[in-house]
Amino acid sequence: MKDLELKINIKECQLEELTEEEQHLVQLAIEATARSYAPYSKFCVGAALLLNNGVEFLGCNQENAAYPVGLCAERTAIFAAGVQYPDVPVKALAIAARTPSGQLQDEPVSPCGSCRQVLIETETRFHQPVRILLYGTKKVYVIDGISNLMPLSFTEF
Repeated sequence: MKDLELKINIKECQLEELTEEEQHLVQLAIEATARSYAPYSKFCVGAALLLNNGVEFLGCNQENAAYPVGLCAERTAIFAAGVQYPDVPVKALAIAARTPSGQLQDEPVSPCGSCRQVLIETETRFHQPVRILLYGTKKVYVIDGISNLMPLSFTEF
């Protein structure tokens, strides 16, 4: 038996260190938090997605009393883009969140397992990594490809 060491690469920066395009995407994600329907958790998540053709999509979490019938912000944006532009790859995805008290989250919020799997499928489908921007007021994580969040993932056979 031998130990395997997996390495992931996540960059940490401040919002102003991002490109103008990335800052704009983060701002859209922040704005999308206000559209969240989260009466149960009070945890409002927003996502902004940029396609390779320059079209942007917003998403926000949508909760339901019959948990887990709701849907996360990341998946609402990805699925909406897939309906409108089924053959256009996703270039980048920004995620932001507000606490139950309404304040923007200090630390970056990471996608749940279901959203990670959808991102894996998106990257696999288009043969292109998605740049992921996880926003927090104290810092932003920049991740080039979902494999850096989920190195051992379930993909097509």
